[in-house]
Amino acid sequence: MSVSTSIRIDQALYDQAKADAASEHRTIAGQIEYWAKIGRAAIDNPDLPVSFIAESLASLSEPRDQSTPFVPRSLRG
Repeated sequence: MSVSTSIRIDQALYDQAKADAASEHRTIAGQIEYWAKIGRAAIDNPDLPVSFIAESLASLSEPRDQSTPFVPRSLRG
């Protein structure tokens, strides 16, 4: 069960979240949560590019039954 909490944020941040949420097919709250997850992972892993972090988080949310198994180059024939 998800619990919601109201917070105050800057209007400009809200407006940007609203615009990005529409283009990414997320709710505004979902967009801000997504940014927070990326930001937290970036702080925890300062040596990784933010784009890599975003792509990694996106891949974690993909259905596993639709994924392609990783095969190292050394094992490809």
